[in-house]
Amino acid sequence: MAAEYDRYRPAYPDELIDQACQVAGIGSGDQVLEVGCGSGQLTRSLVARGLHVTALEPGKKLVALARQNLEGAGTAEFVNARFEDALLPRERFQAVFCASAFHWVDPKVSWQKAADVLVPGGTLALVQYFGLEEPRSKADQEAVLAGLGKVAPDIAANWPVYRDLDATIAGVEQRRGNISAAWAWLGSYDSYDMAQDYAGPLFGDVQVAVTPRLIEHTPGELTAIFRTMSLYPRLSPGQRQALDREHHAIYERLGRPIRASFAVVLITARRSQGS
Repeated sequence: MAAEYDRYRPAYPDELIDQACQVAGIGSGDQVLEVGCGSGQLTRSLVARGLHVTALEPGKKLVALARQNLEGAGTAEFVNARFEDALLPRERFQAVFCASAFHWVDPKVSWQKAADVLVPGGTLALVQYFGLEEPRSKADQEAVLAGLGKVAPDIAANWPVYRDLDATIAGVEQRRGNISAAWAWLGSYDSYDMAQDYAGPLFGDVQVAVTPRLIEHTPGELTAIFRTMSLYPRLSPGQRQALDREHHAIYERLGRPIRASFAVVLITARRSQGS
């Protein structure tokens, strides 16, 4: 699904990437690590700012596409490996970036290894799209989830919680003492064990920035987004066809594109001295 991922997954706002670089105090020539670069969407933003990027990606097709997309664009070294397995020097990078992928790394390893590869005082920057509850899209999102519930009730039952913008920010603020707890809460990642007590002392100065986004999809675009999600391989061919029919039915009822609201969230934290 590498090509569809590259085509349909939304890019990350420039203002959030600028914010991350400002917090980290990094600029042209600095060494940064990207965990899970996918097709190179965030990588492109990083090299455009003159950063020297080491980009890890375990998917062979994705890393090949990222190399193709970034050819001649700047200084990026692509490594086809999982973060857990990659042999990385300690205290090498001024910043570690990850966009929509940190929940795929073993949390027993991820937070410690991120701290280990950062220089003292280096910055961990996590960015991701999370579902947002707001009036313009609430009915559309409920209809999509109801459609998924008809097709695959077990998957729909574990769908992440959508919160409004104020609740999203407030929840992070309440968990600033441990970046892993804040990140776990944002994505309802309870089943991933993202929140780890050991991560709290590793990072301080946790900051959050949020950019709301409203996106409109045709039925085909919405189904394509679902095809890039980890849930999709669990669906049978019949369920996949039924889900696509649900999306077309919603579109016909609405008489317009299907709306979805997101909070694009950036969380940054500084490696604690001595961690």
